[in-house]
Amino acid sequence: MSDKIIKNKLFSIIVVTFLIVISSVLVYQHVEKDVVLYIDGQSKVVKTYSKTVGELLQENRIELEKKDYINVDEDMRLKDNMNIVIRKALPVTVYDGKIIMQDESSGKTVEDVLKDLNIKIDENDEINPDLDKEISSNTQIYITRVDEEIKSEIQEIPYDTIIKYNENLLKGEINKIQHGKNGKKELEIKETYINGELKSKKILSEKIKVEPKPEIIEKGTKHYIATSRGNVTFRRKLIMTATAYDLSYQSTGKRPGDPGYGITATGTKARPGVVAVDPNVIPLGTKLYIESLDSREDYGFAVAEDTGGAVKGNRIDLFFADHQEALKFGRRRVKVYILE
Repeated sequence: MSDKIIKNKLFSIIVVTFLIVISSVLVYQHVEKDVVLYIDGQSKVVKTYSKTVGELLQENRIELEKKDYINVDEDMRLKDNMNIVIRKALPVTVYDGKIIMQDESSGKTVEDVLKDLNIKIDENDEINPDLDKEISSNTQIYITRVDEEIKSEIQEIPYDTIIKYNENLLKGEINKIQHGKNGKKELEIKETYINGELKSKKILSEKIKVEPKPEIIEKGTKHYIATSRGNVTFRRKLIMTATAYDLSYQSTGKRPGDPGYGITATGTKARPGVVAVDPNVIPLGTKLYIESLDSREDYGFAVAEDTGGAVKGNRIDLFFADHQEALKFGRRRVKVYILE
């Protein structure tokens, strides 16, 4: 068989094959196809002779807006039993912290809408409704921005004051032994911001950098009374009933020249500042200070050097040089300080 005959046969086969393919395509294009349309969750089966997705949409008067979703390209050729999913964009409002955004989205869920609108969130942000919630027309989405910052802060540690009581210091006197000094500590703090505003602080850790140095103060406990001679310390004090006496016969039952006239129980000469006491209450020889409990002048410093028949218990008899002054004193309550 010559080469020319072989070439003619091959050409004939190619031509026949091409014609068969063209015929099949033409037949396919004019064969009715079943297509399933899903529009906003609603499905329907459409029978069509359309060639492409776009033609099918046009045939069914389905217009797509810029933000509507379709799962296939409009120029894609239709196939039998093909599924086409369409979601129409819905109006949504997003409250992102202090920003309000109104837009349209064809996203199915809240998460889809945020991605569609290019709104980024992180794991700390709070979203309402939840990300997997399906949206509807005019859905409102609230984003609470939660930001956390870890900071280091130096704070002072106030020093303590230690008080030591000293019985050798007068009450009210203060002696500073050691000056106090504040310390320092380093804090690791987590600050939480809600929509840009600081809402809380939490101390995560603290480290002492400088220990505080305490202030040490001595306070006196020794009791004293303020007198014309200055502060005078005392061991204890008594409230007593005071009377007055002098060298008159009415007070002592003695006259000048009588044995023991003008002499106290301890053998000293009676004089202002000498007082008679009950030795069982105040021992003889005790130094005293007699304070008035009313507005009258204090009797003042005295020494227990005398006794008296009527001076018993919580009684004290004060000596005056003048008889009229003793009568004027009468009987009154006084405060008796037993001096050290």
